[in-house]
Amino acid sequence: MPTVVLMDSSLSMTRPVSEEGSEEFQRKNLAVHGLTMLFEHMATNYRLEFTSLVTFSSLWEHMVPFTRDYNTLQEALNNLEDYDKTCLEAALQGVSNIVQQEWGTSCPCQVVLVTDGALGIGRGSLHHSLQTVKQHVEDKKFPLPFPFPSKLYVMCIANAEELQAMDSMDNLEQLINLNGGEGQIYTMEGPLCLKSVQSMFGKLIDQAYSPFHAVMRCGNLTSDVQVFPRPEPVTIDEEVDPMPRTVQTDLEIVGFIEIGDISSPPVLSRHLVLPIAVNKEGDEIGTGATDDTEEETPTNQMAGKSPNFCVLLHGSLKVEGMVALVQLGPDWFGMLYSQADSKKKSNLMMSLFEPGSEPLPWLGRISQLGPASDAAENPYGEDDSKSPFPIQPKNKRSYAQNVTVWIKASGLQTDVQKILRNARKLPEKTQTFYKELNRLRKAALAFGFWELLKSVAELLERECTLLPDSAHPDAAFQLSHAAQQLKLASSGDSKYAAYEHNITPMLTDFSGGGGADRI
Repeated sequence: MPTVVLMDSSLSMTRPVSEEGSEEFQRKNLAVHGLTMLFEHMATNYRLEFTSLVTFSSLWEHMVPFTRDYNTLQEALNNLEDYDKTCLEAALQGVSNIVQQEWGTSCPCQVVLVTDGALGIGRGSLHHSLQTVKQHVEDKKFPLPFPFPSKLYVMCIANAEELQAMDSMDNLEQLINLNGGEGQIYTMEGPLCLKSVQSMFGKLIDQAYSPFHAVMRCGNLTSDVQVFPRPEPVTIDEEVDPMPRTVQTDLEIVGFIEIGDISSPPVLSRHLVLPIAVNKEGDEIGTGATDDTEEETPTNQMAGKSPNFCVLLHGSLKVEGMVALVQLGPDWFGMLYSQADSKKKSNLMMSLFEPGSEPLPWLGRISQLGPASDAAENPYGEDDSKSPFPIQPKNKRSYAQNVTVWIKASGLQTDVQKILRNARKLPEKTQTFYKELNRLRKAALAFGFWELLKSVAELLERECTLLPDSAHPDAAFQLSHAAQQLKLASSGDSKYAAYEHNITPMLTDFSGGGGADRI
């Protein structure tokens, strides 16, 4: 999950903060100290995280593009310049553009806003932006909520009392609410000093950047692993009293299945699984994965020589073309598999299914799956020519009734042309004409597509006027009747607009009948 650090470089950040018995600091110095602490933590525990640095005052500047080189980020942080007033709206729009250009709108992102709480005055201030948020035109909308999944963390180089006095706390809380409530505001406790800023950034690290360590088990084999990025809690909307579910730190492999049987299932999220090497004394000595540019250290060499079940599992799944089903919690499962980044490099990945005992209908209940060797006969056949999946549902479903779906304009055009072709062959195609007409009518009513009914009625009236002299007299009567019925249905306020109502052929002297519908 990439991170954008949005650093306030306005003049208010240069306000002095005095510490007893030490040199005078600026608020900017405290912010740099806190971000240095965050970067050092990420360089050690979140090395796979991409981070970008953006500074802002009245304008914003993209200082460092997304990178894993925290030395570059630290160097840019130490060379920050001071500018003019604060304009947060433009900076948030800049963050939105940067993330969309690099990651699109589907990748979750974390935004860390570092400011002193002085949010500007007059036009361009956050207070003014929030007051006029509903007056923005469509092409200049307020940047929140971001068009991508995000969490906004606000790090204030000020205490809560100071923010309340400046009337900034309410504005910052409104920012979080505009972003869907995803995020949090952090303030300094006590005097403004290095210790307070360390405590504040420590809370952010615990909340958003603590690595997820777990133990992966398969029978008597175990391995300490790190799951990256950290799995987020999942809430099931269908439950009466929904409670967020979290992935347990004990990942139990319950079985193995062929890739072809599990196919390409829907998943909530995908995560990288990295082995954690542990020395004989039980101390962690780091993950088994290293960057290509990183030099071999004695610690990494030691980790590479130690046998590890995670490495064995990864190689086995890759060679055998199988996936491992893993239990994440009560009635919650996922799968472990090998995914290739290139021809030479592959990683062990974990995907999380929807919580429930039957996340993949074609496999049935996962708790009822068992070893193929326990079956009376091999479910895959003697030569692996068949598969027991997909499992057929107990209740036989009927697919006799075709559901009308218009995903593309070509599909709708085909249905209309089919009606017109039959209309030109009346009265021989009377039954087919009304069958297709009723199918289109019901679909249009179901979608609320009233304009379609009016348009088809006009097309039928036009076809009626274009009939040649040699046409059967019944054709004109049927076309006029069908057009009139469609117009009544499009009004929406008559019995003819009911979904269950069907348009029936008009009885005429030419069709061998007579009666009330006769013209």
